[in-house]
Amino acid sequence: MTITRPLLVTDVDIVQDMVLEFGAYLTGLGDSWRHNFTAERYLADGFGPNPAFRGFLAEGDGQALGYLLMAPNYDVDQGIRIEIVIDLWVRPTARRSGAGRALMRAAGASALAAGAKQLLWSVYRPNRLATDFYLAIGGQMVRDLDWMYLDLVEPG
Repeated sequence: MTITRPLLVTDVDIVQDMVLEFGAYLTGLGDSWRHNFTAERYLADGFGPNPAFRGFLAEGDGQALGYLLMAPNYDVDQGIRIEIVIDLWVRPTARRSGAGRALMRAAGASALAAGAKQLLWSVYRPNRLATDFYLAIGGQMVRDLDWMYLDLVEPG
């Protein structure tokens, strides 16, 4: 049975391990992004005075199965609060166990409790496994939107 619970400060090591697993998985699909998430950033950015994210851990039989990170946002066009799912990772050994669905249900409940009306996320195009999962749970593709970014600090 899969249980989800909010992430805690004490989850730092397991979350960092899974972030590294996720990064390696995406690299295997051709992603060349530098993954710089560290234990220190997890603690400072998730549990400091102004948290940048919150999240959930899925567990089964005493083992970590996956994690989800999310953050609040706003959609001006729709005039609604939304939540961005930043990361969703389920370990390969836990796939098709219900862990991903449980994490998305937890995110949805948390978002609704925070007044959000929608979850939004991006998917790395070559990650068909993720796309198929999101479609299976009712996710809809945003066809006319490409995400962009602008670095605000010098890479170092």
